[in-house]
Amino acid sequence: MAVMAKKRERKRHVQQTFEFRTWGGQRDGAGRKQVNERKSEAHRTRLELTRHHAAHVVLRSAPELARLRRADAYKIIRKAMQVVLRRTDFRIVHVSIQANHIHLLVEGESQYAVARGVQAFAISAARRLNKAEAAVRGTARRGPAFPDRYHIKIIKNPRQVRNELSYVLNNWRRHKEDRSPAVRHWRLDKYSSAISFPGWAERSAWSIPADYEPLPVCQPTTWLLREGWKLHAAISVYEIPGRS
Repeated sequence: MAVMAKKRERKRHVQQTFEFRTWGGQRDGAGRKQVNERKSEAHRTRLELTRHHAAHVVLRSAPELARLRRADAYKIIRKAMQVVLRRTDFRIVHVSIQANHIHLLVEGESQYAVARGVQAFAISAARRLNKAEAAVRGTARRGPAFPDRYHIKIIKNPRQVRNELSYVLNNWRRHKEDRSPAVRHWRLDKYSSAISFPGWAERSAWSIPADYEPLPVCQPTTWLLREGWKLHAAISVYEIPGRS
């Protein structure tokens, strides 16, 4: 009699577990680590800007660069402002030069126009600042003069624009630059466009030194910077601005 082959038992398949990787992707602490001493501007999507708005832009200089509040740097920044003065879609309405950063109050026909205008100004100023720094050091400097992504704040209402005007034009008082013995007699900051602002609460006529070359700013075209800010308190030359 033939012997029947033993029936093979079906192999049971055990479901395997899959261990997900825990590196990469979006999570707290992910991405390239900050190497600068100060925190850079976050790479968030820029808020929408139209030709009816104004904007407050801050450009921070590289830590190794000399102070910007000096005569040759003033001339360099003035020249960079002249370069963008010919643009019809972008306007620098006010400016304030501080030790390691520059404040700009700007207008533009679009968000793109403002971005391109700020970029053109920064490139022109950086090229000349690097050249001036190299002359002092005796060696060429090739790094960016403004390494951080610029900060921008869109201004959409009269109260905001009034506060931003005060913050920019009186920024030297916030940083206590007005306490230096050499400038205690100044009422307006000569490293800014304060001399070009017609809306000061003090009605005194400002005496401009014969050798002083004002920064070449544009007349505002937005209602906010022309008239809107006047709906709120007048701005004094002695006002010390708080946080913007």
